[in-house]
Amino acid sequence: MRAIGSNFLNSSQLIMAKYIFVTGGVSSSLGKGIIAASTAKLLQARGFSVTIQKFDPYINVDPGTLNPYEHGECFVTDDGAETDLDLGHYERFLNIPTSQANNVTTGRIYQTVINKEREGAYLGKTVQIIPHITDEIKRRMQLISNTGEYDIVITEIGGTVGDIESLPYVEAIRQLRWELGADNCLTIHLTLVPFLSAAGELKTKPTQHSVKELLSAGVQPDILVCRTEHPLSSNIRRKLSLFCNLAPTAVIEARDAASIYDVPILMLKEKLDITVISMLRLADRKEPDLRKWKTFLGHLKNPVNEIRVGLIGKYIELQDAYKSILEAFVHAGVANECKVHVVPMASEEITDANVAKKLEELDGILVAPGFGERGIEGKIHAIRHARENNLPFFGICLGMQCAVVEFARNVLGLEGACSTEMNEKTKHPVIGLMEEQKGINQKGGTMRLGAYPCHLEKDSRARRIYGRKAIKERHRHRYEFNNEYLDAVKEAGLIPSGINPDSNLVEVVEIPEHKWFVGVQFHPEYKSTVENPHPLFVNFIAACLK
Repeated sequence: MRAIGSNFLNSSQLIMAKYIFVTGGVSSSLGKGIIAASTAKLLQARGFSVTIQKFDPYINVDPGTLNPYEHGECFVTDDGAETDLDLGHYERFLNIPTSQANNVTTGRIYQTVINKEREGAYLGKTVQIIPHITDEIKRRMQLISNTGEYDIVITEIGGTVGDIESLPYVEAIRQLRWELGADNCLTIHLTLVPFLSAAGELKTKPTQHSVKELLSAGVQPDILVCRTEHPLSSNIRRKLSLFCNLAPTAVIEARDAASIYDVPILMLKEKLDITVISMLRLADRKEPDLRKWKTFLGHLKNPVNEIRVGLIGKYIELQDAYKSILEAFVHAGVANECKVHVVPMASEEITDANVAKKLEELDGILVAPGFGERGIEGKIHAIRHARENNLPFFGICLGMQCAVVEFARNVLGLEGACSTEMNEKTKHPVIGLMEEQKGINQKGGTMRLGAYPCHLEKDSRARRIYGRKAIKERHRHRYEFNNEYLDAVKEAGLIPSGINPDSNLVEVVEIPEHKWFVGVQFHPEYKSTVENPHPLFVNFIAACLK
């Protein structure tokens, strides 16, 4: 392979990876992330080393400051990056961790270019979208392959083709395809083929216009993946092939699926992986080994038991706000051969008067993470009910902090005990701002983020669940357990069973006498995958089953 220009990589380096770009058209929310992850899964199953990255066109530097109603949950990586929720799909499908390099935004691109301009790196040149912004996009697209550990890098472009925000990314793809050569790049374009019930047929015109928009930017899609509610007939495939300049085999049907985990199998039947391998002139490694995946699907579709678990939070109107938690329930349910029916419950609607009625038909509750005062009292009422009625309880991040507040108020008798996040003047600040967070005013990227070690106490429930003393879990918080109350809480029966060895931060609390009562300061949902469901979720579901 030929070397590429010094603007992107050192000129002595060779192109080691092949590149797949995934774009979307017609409508947002068609599932580019799932198609990217499914393509990667099929190639991984054939023996290729694959990674995926997401380029988001918004000007935020990262999604860390976005309200969940705006963009769903913020996914956190081991190295502390606050990223798009699609990175969660990548990890769940591929069973490999992502990093800071796997998610790039327009804000980060422009920030880098502006910083270079301030440093004088452009030698007085006029800084423009082309070439300076597109050069930085291309550098970031190739940065992840510099290590040489990946055969294939899949890059998902956020937004929809035709959006003003996406234009620099499409232009960067056009340039890279020319620089790297047709054998080293391909573009998968995901579109919608809607069914008009009045006409009784599928319509291809939106897809044709979407491809035309992409062509006007200089990019010819190599593969067309068509979201549809009904099968694509051979006539429709030929029509799309003719009008979109594609081989008929490159028109892929993506039917609506019962589960996102069905999509890799559907794409396998459509021979998407074979088409990709052929176009990139890759030497086929082996037949895809999807035995574990198919076993997972078999258990998912044929559960032996069913349970109802309450998900208590403040963003329950938007499913994506708790995406990783919902998927972790799926993984844990399969591990227990159980269908987990998640019942979303708005915490601000829970009161002391109605909590028993609202929770009476549940087999367990999970109190979700979040920020701010809204809905806090409802979470505390739910936790008290779970504690007093031996109902399995799982608290994550703020959920764990609420458990400490509830215990301090109702067991220790500390009237008005609270977190200083909610009440700065509380007489009993059982949860307080972390010391290193004091004096920080900037919001973006300043929380305690990423994976930190935790030591689990001998004979604790947490130690038995994990099966080892030392663990590392991902965090995203500013407030912590106030160790001034540690002895009192412990003597009263809420045991701090997980401690950070460096800071003495309480990471896990539990009540040993309770059927299942565990709160964790970290986010275990981020590390749950199809092949490795998180042990805390698995054990919690097992307790709910009993």
